[in-house]
Amino acid sequence: MDKFSIQNLQKITSLTSELEYEKASSLFLQLRVLVKNNKSYEPIRNHLRDLIKNYEKDNWSDEDRLSKDQIKESDLAETLVEAENMFSQRRKELIKMKLKEAGLNQNDLAKILGHRKGYMSELINGLRPFSKDDLVVINRLFKIKFEDLIPAFINQERASYINKTLASLSNNKISLTERDYDLQVD
Repeated sequence: MDKFSIQNLQKITSLTSELEYEKASSLFLQLRVLVKNNKSYEPIRNHLRDLIKNYEKDNWSDEDRLSKDQIKESDLAETLVEAENMFSQRRKELIKMKLKEAGLNQNDLAKILGHRKGYMSELINGLRPFSKDDLVVINRLFKIKFEDLIPAFINQERASYINKTLASLSNNKISLTERDYDLQVD
């Protein structure tokens, strides 16, 4: 389960990397809009705000301690989160366009998939991950290609594990580069 899925955010006690910091910052901005319509998101947004402030205080408050590696990691994290957000936004637009073409709305899709209205909103807005079954149904009903529905991202931790494992194998001629991790940009 995704650590930064809406149902898991309150369980996070601290941000441990630039990537987590960027994801938290992005979600904090997304929730700003949702809080206006649903006050139940306010405690989650406040929790994210505190996590972000603490991370900034611990990692970015002393300019003399900033290293080139930290700045490089920050830039990469920002790029990765931006790519994920662009993917989610494009998927949202495709689904909404196909719903409109079919004369349906988001609430109708929630009924089709067996979800409540608020849960569907969280899925569409990228706050929760779609289940594989949901994506298969959306693919079949609206003929949206899987590559437009399923993010083909490999998170940094998984990619690091894969590279370490590949390095330990004899006669290995493959590896993942940073570009392969999360950026599916050609």
